[in-house]
Amino acid sequence: MSKMTPQEMAQKIGSGLLSFPVTPFKADYSFDEATYRANMDWLCGYDVAGLFAAGGTGEFFSLTPTEVPEVVKVAVDETKGRVPVLAGTGYGTAIAREIAVGAEKAGADGLLLLPPYLTHSEQEGLAAHVEAVCASVKIGVIVYNRDNAILQPDTLARLAERCPNLVGYKDGIGDIELMTRVYTKLGDRLTYVGGLPTAETFALPYLDMGVTTYSSAVFNFVPEFATNFYAAVRKRDHATIHAGLKDFILPLIAIRNRKKGYAVSIIKAGMKVIGRDSGPVRPPLTDLTEQEMAELIALVKNLPAAGSSQQAAE
Repeated sequence: MSKMTPQEMAQKIGSGLLSFPVTPFKADYSFDEATYRANMDWLCGYDVAGLFAAGGTGEFFSLTPTEVPEVVKVAVDETKGRVPVLAGTGYGTAIAREIAVGAEKAGADGLLLLPPYLTHSEQEGLAAHVEAVCASVKIGVIVYNRDNAILQPDTLARLAERCPNLVGYKDGIGDIELMTRVYTKLGDRLTYVGGLPTAETFALPYLDMGVTTYSSAVFNFVPEFATNFYAAVRKRDHATIHAGLKDFILPLIAIRNRKKGYAVSIIKAGMKVIGRDSGPVRPPLTDLTEQEMAELIALVKNLPAAGSSQQAAE
């Protein structure tokens, strides 16, 4: 069980950079625990405020409800309290509650509630879904506003009143007007997380709207770049931010946008580039082509701090 209160967890993750470690798989797509442990231990050596086990980049959607708590337990065991570990949960309400309870028992410090599976619903239904998950655990819950789960400010406000452990709001749609209305309505009641892919492109404008942190997928394989970029955002160092976008983030996005599902695939490819091969992505995702891998290798090679990432894996 987590030793952090929901409010302590929210305050901690709002203070720095967040990331979603990949879930390593073997050639037969089974969970590669040894590689996961090595990756988690390595990432804990960098300045990160929270790691999300079995999240979106961790291929939550391809894990079974039984596998999620297993992955979370390994993450909690390996990080040894050095950094908060949050777990993904989602699908239908009953399954989301089941995963949430399992993740809490595994020692997770919090939960990220992903959108319900497939179906669209009204605000009352979404609110009931969120409230049910919050009521099933004592740890803090962050809702992910994305796709078919767009909570409006009034709905969030009612949930915040009814659910003391609802402590975070992650934005994954990029609606600046909605983000402004949410922050104006709830203020400091929630911790706000930037969750657009790729979050670095929106980090600076979102900071001015009260979004103090974001989830960096590239932290998985270029943690020096990711932490330096985050520091530049917090200092509003426009020159460093624009250089990072121009030289790395935007070219990376150009590769990512070529095929559906590459937002995850390109991160696993990056792990291979730096010598921390974490296996293939599970179907229905597909891995990068050899040509795309070559482009990614060149991008990483040109980063000033790339060498230290590669050495850390050796």
